[in-house]
Order: sequence, then C-alpha cells, then structure tokens
Amino acid sequence: MKQKKKDKETVIIKDQQILKCREDKEPVFLGRAREQGDDSEPFRLADGCTCSWLKDNDTIGPAKLRPRIEPWLTALFQSEHLALLVGSGLSHAIHNIANEAKSMPGMGTVKFNHFDIEIKAEAKRSAKAAGREDGNFEDQIRAANELLRGLEIVAERDAFEGEAEYLKIDLEHILDDFAASIQMGETDLITSVAKDRENAFKYLVSFLMSFASRNGTRDRLQIFTTNYDRFIEAGSEVAGLHLLDRFVGSLTPIFRSSRLDIDMHYNPPGIRGEPRYLEGVARFTKLHGSIDWVDTKRSIRRIGLPFGAKSIEPYLNAPGLEDVDPHQLMIYPNSAKDRETASYPYVDLFRDFAAAICRPNNTLITFGYSFGDEHINRVIEDMLTIPSTHLVVISHSDPLNRIMPMYYRLGRYCQISLLIGNHLGDFQTLVDNYLPKPAIDQTTFRMAELLKSRGSIDQILWNHR
Repeated sequence: MKQKKKDKETVIIKDQQILKCREDKEPVFLGRAREQGDDSEPFRLADGCTCSWLKDNDTIGPAKLRPRIEPWLTALFQSEHLALLVGSGLSHAIHNIANEAKSMPGMGTVKFNHFDIEIKAEAKRSAKAAGREDGNFEDQIRAANELLRGLEIVAERDAFEGEAEYLKIDLEHILDDFAASIQMGETDLITSVAKDRENAFKYLVSFLMSFASRNGTRDRLQIFTTNYDRFIEAGSEVAGLHLLDRFVGSLTPIFRSSRLDIDMHYNPPGIRGEPRYLEGVARFTKLHGSIDWVDTKRSIRRIGLPFGAKSIEPYLNAPGLEDVDPHQLMIYPNSAKDRETASYPYVDLFRDFAAAICRPNNTLITFGYSFGDEHINRVIEDMLTIPSTHLVVISHSDPLNRIMPMYYRLGRYCQISLLIGNHLGDFQTLVDNYLPKPAIDQTTFRMAELLKSRGSIDQILWNHR
C-alpha cells in the first residue's frame, strides 16, 4: 500500500484489495499473503492496516468475505430507490469473457491531419482541469468541435479559408472509425465461440438481474451508463428484462423530452380493476448517447441497427436518413463537458440522472466507472448531501487515480462502501460470490422468519424443562 498522508491519496498496487462496508470506519486494505498457503484464502491485512474483524496474521478469501459483503449488498439493493451507474469496465469484462485472447477496442487518442498539435494541447488542458493527467478521445473530439465552430465563424478571412471544411472532414473520418471500433466490440462478442459467448451472457444476465430483482411495490431500478455500445441492451433481451427509456415508437423510435413515468402492469387472473406492477422492469438511460442514435431533422432517433453489425452505412440507407453521416451519430458529447448538460439531448438525460439519485433513501452502485467525468461526479456529490443516501463503488482498479482521492475529498465516509481490486471488483468473482441472488428470493426471507420463530419457541420450551 502506497499512501500519502498529506492529501490522503491512495495508489492501488497489484493484487491489493480495498474493502469498506458495514461498520468499517476506514477502508480495509488487503494484500497477498506472503506465505504460500491455501489458495482459497489468498489475502491478509496489508502492512500498517488494522480492522476489527480481521487479525494481522489471519488469511482470508471468498468463503470468509462473502458473509461480510453479500448480506450488506442485499440490504442496500432493497433500498427504497436503487440506481446503477455502469462504466466501460462492464463492456471490457464481458468482452474479455467471450474473447480472452483479444482486447476490446479502447478510446485512445487519435491523430488529426489538421490542427493536431492545437487539439491535443487543448484536450490535455481540459483533462487536467477535470483532474485527469492525459486527454482521451472524447477530450479531443470536444476540442475539435470547439475549434470547428470558431473556424466557421472566421471562415471568410483569407487566413482561414477552407480550414473549417478540412477539419470537418477530419472529424467525420475519425468519428466513422470510432463508430466502427464500437461495432467491432459488439461483433467480437456476438461472433465469439458459442461456449464462451453463452458464458459471457450468463454472467451478464446474472449481474443485471441481481440489481433488477426487486418487488413490484418498490421503485424501479434505474440503470445509467456512459458506454456507447449496447451490451446492456443485449443482456436485457436475453434476461427478459424490460428497459424503459425516453424513446417512443416502434420502427424508428424518437427521443421525447416529456417524461411521463410510463410503467408496465399486469392483471392477475380472476382479479379485475387491480393491475399490479410487472416484475423485471428497469429504467434505462445512456448518458453519452449510443451507436444507434442519430441526429436527423431536428430530432434524435434510434435506428434498427442489429447487434454486432459490421457496418452502420446499410442501415442509414432509408428515407428520412439521407442527411445522416458519422457527424450525426450521437456517440459522443457534442459540446464541452461544462456545457454538456445544457445541450440537447444531454439536458434531459442528466436531468433524469440527477432526479433519480438525488432523493432520500437512495442507493447508487457504480461498476467499472473511473470517476473521470466531472459533470457526473458533481451530481453524485450532491446526492451524498442527503444523509439517507448511500454510494457503493465497485471497480477492478483505479486507472485514473480518481476513486480514493474523491472518497477522501467528499468526507462522507459513513455513506460510502468500497469494493476495489482485481478480486473484489472482478466481474466474474463478483457475480459468483458477492452479489445478491439474481431473483426475488421471498422463500429465504420466509424461511429465516420461520427459523427465528421456531428458535424462540424452542428456547421457551428448553427454559421450562
């Protein structure tokens, strides 16, 4: 464990796990056991770390960690309001299960043929302003869009004649390649070996249903994602999970700003006039857009793009979509981060996010989200000002070194739980050992109540012997 006392920054090293749940007042740091012992208990307390439930020389593994983590998560998952924020970590985890030998296309920096130096410099500057070391693809696109707008304003000057058109062509080619890389990730999943593909979807379904298995009397699960791919939608179809979003229609659904809280009900047999909430329903919001969203004729539409399609162009060859090019694909924030929530359709998407999590008795779980988006972090920070809210951070690592600094900066230690590391945050390990059962488990609750009542009766009879 490497920890700077001055600013309380924590850099996660290899095989280190960070756990904080239940009554823990401080994060518990676990490291690999030095001695070659039983592989089922590979962890021990890191040097200089103490906690009330584990001694210095004791080893621990999933069998001992599960009774501590799973009941805590189960209780939190049954909060009055529950929200799940998914980052790119989920997509990479699913892709890795189906294609272990092949990495998923990432969001690395790209090279512009025009103004490349200026765009990279601005991308780096904006990234540092947001607390990140280096600019990524999204930072470059935002910088290029701002520069393009400026060039369009001064296009009539001789010194800038034609520059706007050149930069626009650059942007279109880069966005086209980026869309192709997103589709490649979907294609890799759907065309993988049948056994690996089925295993990947099995884990994805279990993951989603662990969150979505809520009684119909409780508020619907709210799923938010910063991803452009459609792994969640594909997993929901396999699971039979109904996703409700802002799109209305069947052929080419259109994005609507009106939010009517439409839900799904059913009538039990033999009962009239008393509809009940249908189980297996969740609300779904893609905060940064999607590969199948297009901006056409002053509206946002979702086109019928098959999952894993190798090219989007054939599906744009339809009446009403003639003006759509890669620049009209809603796969990136069209404006700077600070203005993002004031631009259509992001204003509606982030309004939904803020309304869903900033309310009493709400639990927000983040998985695979690196806390690199300040406009999202600000909403989470506002949420924690409500004493009855709770944040659970689950992550395989902290690639941007943002999670722990933010944890210490917020100071709301009693309202935050942490499961960080290549074991606690591993997707398969999490599903196998620590997430609640992916079903509405009323039988276990009834059994626990029955055993409790029987135990009380048995104790009374024993006392009267």
